[in-house]
Amino acid sequence: VQLQAFGGGLVQAGGSLRLSCTFSGPTFSMYVMGWFRQAPGKEREFVAARDWSGNSRYRADSVKGRFTISRDNAKNTVNLQMNSLKPEDTAVYYCASTRVYNIDSEKWDYWGQGTEVTVSS
Repeated sequence: VQLQAFGGGLVQAGGSLRLSCTFSGPTFSMYVMGWFRQAPGKEREFVAARDWSGNSRYRADSVKGRFTISRDNAKNTVNLQMNSLKPEDTAVYYCASTRVYNIDSEKWDYWGQGTEVTVSS
């Protein structure tokens, strides 16, 4: 399995970005797809995840209501629409996949290379 994330960039506070991640490999349907982020000097943290059936989970405290995860099962892609961005959303965003959802990043099986998001104030 290979994951490739793209779509990051520099945006002003209040703006939007859409991240995408392509999944290469067998049985995309068997994996929960998710996004994590890591800000400078901080630990990697869970952002959102979505399974094949469309069930989604979000980091409740800071992104729910602003970020939306979606999944195109026909194209083996997962997207993260980020609206109303804040400077504290600045981080490297990683897509990942796992067979069983877990908020612990160490439980996820495969990782993309990360795409950097910078939100200016």
